[in-house]
Amino acid sequence: MSLIESLGLAHPIIQAPMAGVSTPDMAAAVSNAGALGSIAVGATDAEGARAMIEAVQARTNRPFNVNLFTHDPAQRNADRERAWLEALTPLFHRYDADPPARLREIYRSFVEDDAMLAVLVDRAPAVVSFHFGLPDGGRIAALKQAGCLLIATATCLDEACQAREAGIDAVVAQGDEAGGHRGIFDPDGPDERLDCLALTRLLVAQAGLPVIAAGGIMDGAGVRAALDAGAVAAQLGTAFIACPESSADTAYRAALAGPAAHHTVMTRAISGRPARCLANLFTRWGEDCGLEAPAYPVAYDAGKALNAAAKAQGEGGFGAQWAGRGAPLARAMPVADLVAALAAELAAP
Repeated sequence: MSLIESLGLAHPIIQAPMAGVSTPDMAAAVSNAGALGSIAVGATDAEGARAMIEAVQARTNRPFNVNLFTHDPAQRNADRERAWLEALTPLFHRYDADPPARLREIYRSFVEDDAMLAVLVDRAPAVVSFHFGLPDGGRIAALKQAGCLLIATATCLDEACQAREAGIDAVVAQGDEAGGHRGIFDPDGPDERLDCLALTRLLVAQAGLPVIAAGGIMDGAGVRAALDAGAVAAQLGTAFIACPESSADTAYRAALAGPAAHHTVMTRAISGRPARCLANLFTRWGEDCGLEAPAYPVAYDAGKALNAAAKAQGEGGFGAQWAGRGAPLARAMPVADLVAALAAELAAP
């Protein structure tokens, strides 16, 4: 039985988790439309995750995906963090604010979060996925025992092979076009940055796992190209940002609908990890500052504080406006209509 058949999906389409953008309403609407909806709980704690999972379960009886961050805990560097805050200080002052006195590790990785594991085992979502790496064998075994199908992001063949050896059921082949954070296991290691279809073909041929293609896919023709490359499904994120069920703010939506959609860049300035973002004031500052960002997610503490200060003064150009290279093709329509359009385009001759 294929991955799509085992989940009972009508369409080989997965809505990307997108922490900060996806919502229980979005995930449930995608799943109710016959695709696989997703929520991201890496930016919350165990009780927050429980509330999100239960909110989706209250809205659908269909399978959905719960995504977790599995990064190595941050390696702190006091000098780098101090220099980063000093460099950001003029920006904070521009918006009548002060930077944080010190930076915090704002997200706890699933690799060390036993309370999160307990919630997942208790609620047992149909799919659990990992971004930035893999949890240990004990956590994988516990989730499998609970009946969860496990998916991990891979940006290269080696990561996909690690996932297979760890007992993961399928991999997301994340091409360089993809919006948001690169799922690369070691953000300081080499990154060949293969495009979506090249990576998909490579993993289909050599990884020994079902492959889900991700990166720049915005319409049914893109889904068909992914399936033709051997993928069992396509994962779309940027395509869903403009939907009303998204939690993207007004500035994010305006940027996605404007010229910035044609100019995405890979940046570490916002969070400390490489991520593809609409070109904005923060990405330009990151290109010009000449500093190495603190580790993820420590840098994100400063980034979120700066965005909040700027937004309070009416400036939305410092947000984490993650988007892939297909951003100009985004369509503003309800989730159910978008899934229906994707399915119709996929089926078109």
